[in-house]
Amino acid sequence: MGSAGIPRVARNDKEPAGLSITAASLALQVSRPALSSLLNGRTDLTGNMALRIEKAFGVKMDTLMRMQPSYDIAQAGKQERNIRVRRLQRLAHVHS
Repeated sequence: MGSAGIPRVARNDKEPAGLSITAASLALQVSRPALSSLLNGRTDLTGNMALRIEKAFGVKMDTLMRMQPSYDIAQAGKQERNIRVRRLQRLAHVHS
């Protein structure tokens, strides 16, 4: 999610002011590096992490999980000009 905007939802709407990544990782019972990777967009949101965020911050898990594909699409769009592929001709349907 990378972060899929999900950490921003938690940080902006639910997180008490001044909550550190260390404190949040302790509350979520995850490693600090795992939470940092999510918050910094280096890893995708998992169902397990979404459930932990729901329990800790009150942001619904299903809302968080629905945000992930939008984030993935946006990230792929940023890479579009760097992706070079050769267009293939449509294959004819073959009967056996």
